[in-house]
Amino acid sequence: MAFELPPLPYAYDALEPTIDKETMTLHHDKHHKAYTDKLNEAIGEDPSLEGKTIEQILANMSGAPAKLRNNGGGYWNHDFFWKTMKGGGSQPTGALKDAIDAKFGSVDAFKEQFNTAGANQFGSGWAWLIVGEDGELAITSTPNQDNPLMDVAPVKGTPILGNDVWEHAYYITYRNARPEYLKAWWNVVDWDVANQRYEAAKA
Repeated sequence: MAFELPPLPYAYDALEPTIDKETMTLHHDKHHKAYTDKLNEAIGEDPSLEGKTIEQILANMSGAPAKLRNNGGGYWNHDFFWKTMKGGGSQPTGALKDAIDAKFGSVDAFKEQFNTAGANQFGSGWAWLIVGEDGELAITSTPNQDNPLMDVAPVKGTPILGNDVWEHAYYITYRNARPEYLKAWWNVVDWDVANQRYEAAKA
């Protein structure tokens, strides 16, 4: 059964002015759709993958062809990314805020470290907040469409937040100023969803 392109959970202009309508339209309808289509092609070339969840596929990327790794990651990462945001954003609350304060000193200190990870990711990739295999929060980054669910990731864990630092995610509004995009992105983060993810990861 083929994977389907998940719809955006809000209107294309819902994240303005942080992320403009044109970027969201191209990012979802063109880029995410291409990852979805090519993921299905890769699965069609390997019958052993039929019926597996995307998470099961990502967990076994060692030795996988680049087509499967890149497009499987692109499919999952973008669905996760859309759901990480909402118009107007929200504020950190609950168990996740407490854990961030304990681990990083404050939410502001955490944001600074997260933004640095995103800014320093060479080329295209992602910045992540995860619950690591040790049960602790950690900030990490991955190249291309890799993510911390993959067995090939240098730092593995359960993603709680993830920001796309590919140029197609921000270039129309921010041009080459990735740090400005990273700073502005917090205005649309859905911390309620992040907190739910954190509690599920810790359960």
